Amino acid sequence: MTGRDTEALRLRAVTALTTARERTALLTSCVEDSELTAQHSPLMSPLVWDLAHIGNQEEQWLWRAVAGGEALRPEIDSLYDAFEHPRATRPSLPLLAPAEARAYAADVRGRVLDVLGDTRLEGRPLVDAGFAFGMIAQHEQQHDETMLITHQLRKGPPALSAPPPPRTHSSGPVVREVLVPGGPFTMGTSDEPWALDNERPAHTRIVPAFFLDTVPVTNGAYQAFMADGGYHEERWWRPEGWAQIREHAIEAPLFWHQDGGRWLRRRFGVTEPVPEDEPVLHVSWYEADAFARWAGRRLPTEAEWEKAARHDPAAGRSRRYPWGDADPGPVHANLGQRHLGPAPAGSYPEGASPLGVRQLIGDVWEWTSSDFLPYPGFRAFPYKEYSEVFFGPAHKVLRGGSFAVDAVACRGTFRNWDLPVRRQIFSGFRTARDAEPV
Repeated sequence: MTGRDTEALRLRAVTALTTARERTALLTSCVEDSELTAQHSPLMSPLVWDLAHIGNQEEQWLWRAVAGGEALRPEIDSLYDAFEHPRATRPSLPLLAPAEARAYAADVRGRVLDVLGDTRLEGRPLVDAGFAFGMIAQHEQQHDETMLITHQLRKGPPALSAPPPPRTHSSGPVVREVLVPGGPFTMGTSDEPWALDNERPAHTRIVPAFFLDTVPVTNGAYQAFMADGGYHEERWWRPEGWAQIREHAIEAPLFWHQDGGRWLRRRFGVTEPVPEDEPVLHVSWYEADAFARWAGRRLPTEAEWEKAARHDPAAGRSRRYPWGDADPGPVHANLGQRHLGPAPAGSYPEGASPLGVRQLIGDVWEWTSSDFLPYPGFRAFPYKEYSEVFFGPAHKVLRGGSFAVDAVACRGTFRNWDLPVRRQIFSGFRTARDAEPV
């Protein structure tokens, strides 16, 4: 690696870490301390837990593991171990107070920036191409997304604001679906330097031809499902999903309610009409699956989603992103909390795939039909608790990222997963169907 390459890597790592910390500061400075220490939902941690957890992970991996430094606060490691304490119990722990949590995270960051300036970014897997620094930047951004979910769940007046997404439709109508040709493609990656273990290794998948929605399912389309009695017809639902719907009397996406015959939603403290042209948001896997069945379609598999997002039929290769190999910019996708909601369906034509599929990156996470499973040749790195412990049929894969995801934690190979009952996440979907045999 040349000195120029090393300096470019350092700059990339500093930028990623700084961007994440600025977002963390925004999410934790816009409310009073009492809001930081409160638990706004048993599904989520108090915001102050996330703040100190971010610092603790950074200390453990960059200060201790990379630099070999002595533990700064070893007595708090167990408090911020996500596997040792479920979210619902975290408010009862002796957590660092907001000021102390901020000071701790800032102390760690100051040391880490010195470490980054002195570390050779090659020679061992943890630091090759700056991996550990990229991993921690992604970890912080993932917790920033989690904290944004907490902000959506909290009651009270708005604490966050952002401009609406631009309306960037191209001229002419967008076709409903596109044909994705059958055949092999390269899934996953072996050479993306900051890709996480579950994205690896690259391998060949053969996917039969299928049709895929050009845009995510919209609120308007979803309301047609609701108006047709979708939440009251057992035939559309998996047994577990139907039980969930009945037990919790669910009749609409989370945060929706009806007033005078029209649907309203609560979005970060603001009540507003549900815009029909936006992708539907805050639906569970069961709801997405039921809609697809009602529409005579299905959810795409994870492999189908990635082929549609990455495969370039003309070049016969997989791209990093639908639009090519360049990092995401504002013209490509709705990412990074620049806006506080998805853009209208059909937006970001410059971010389309070679086949013309829109908004595969950003706006809403998209449920797939697939269980979260390892790729052939998977190796846990650098710790099995990131991915390996979640493999199996309990979790479903989501792809593509949302408006709440930063570009550092979103790429064509990136895999998210959650329980099929989850609705508080920024989740939507698009549907697929098999192509007729030729």
